[in-house]
Amino acid sequence: MLVLSRKKGESIIIDDHIEVTILSTDADVIKIGISAPKNIDIYRKEIYHAIQLSNQSAAVNTELIQDFLNEKQEQDQ
Repeated sequence: MLVLSRKKGESIIIDDHIEVTILSTDADVIKIGISAPKNIDIYRKEIYHAIQLSNQSAAVNTELIQDFLNEKQEQDQ
């Protein structure tokens, strides 16, 4: 992990396309701004994990449905 110190108004650049700017600091809260191309998805970590869990659940349900349909098809033959 790269650790940097930045002050209000200062930025870092990631991969020539993403700019992260410190907008404000207040006690233990830091507000950042992120400028990135529209094709780059940006999520808060807790939202990203929720999306991943939802996708995993959907994939499992799809597999269960497919197994059920395969069994049903075998029974019908």
